[in-house]
Amino acid sequence: MNANEVAGLTGLSVRTLHHYDAIGLLCPRRNPENGYREYSEENLDRLQQILFFRECGFPLSVIRELLENPEFDREQAFQVQKAYLVHERRRIDTMLDTLLKTHKTWKGEITMTPKEKFEGFDFSKNPYEEEARRRWGDETVQKSSSTLSALGKEEQEKIARQMENIFCTLAQCRQLPPDSPEVLEKVGEFYHFLNDNFGHHYSPEAFTGLGQMYVDDPRFTENIDQYGEGLSAFLAQAMKHYADTLN
Repeated sequence: MNANEVAGLTGLSVRTLHHYDAIGLLCPRRNPENGYREYSEENLDRLQQILFFRECGFPLSVIRELLENPEFDREQAFQVQKAYLVHERRRIDTMLDTLLKTHKTWKGEITMTPKEKFEGFDFSKNPYEEEARRRWGDETVQKSSSTLSALGKEEQEKIARQMENIFCTLAQCRQLPPDSPEVLEKVGEFYHFLNDNFGHHYSPEAFTGLGQMYVDDPRFTENIDQYGEGLSAFLAQAMKHYADTLN
């Protein structure tokens, strides 16, 4: 199948499929005559795994790490994915019940307790992502976590403030073209900041993938866009442009 056919089958955009190829997540063979991507049955099976993990809230960078790990086991992955989706179904059912109760409260039919008003909301870390990391490892995340954990509280807070300042500065630039010299200079500072402080060296490809994760993962999008509407999408473009200058 070609990219257009896979896009029609899955509902993904062709651009997304091309991005998966660019970051090494899903790399179909190329037709030697025209260079077009050709997706095999094996590619479709891998894509299904990618989409299951994505629906379970996993960032693309973590999904790639999991699928490339030699110890990855599809049966174990099935158990993790099933557990998450069952958990999510129950959470959504609870939130729907909370919403209906809230509606009745507005109409004066019932009175909710403070605890009942927030049943179903869960902003904790994805426990199934943590389980997957324990099973198959995630070298990048482990290195970053270990590096930050080794720092004192004051140093951790300093890095957090620096990160916030970087996002605030980039937010002020988001009306400029993402490939403008001013933007590339600021994104370059961000690139070196990450590589200097998180115990992991981001290659240009990984830096591009990180930027794309800012728009693919709603959790990152929500967090980053608090510094300025549309900042996550702007960063995804700017980070790719900067990475291209490094190749």
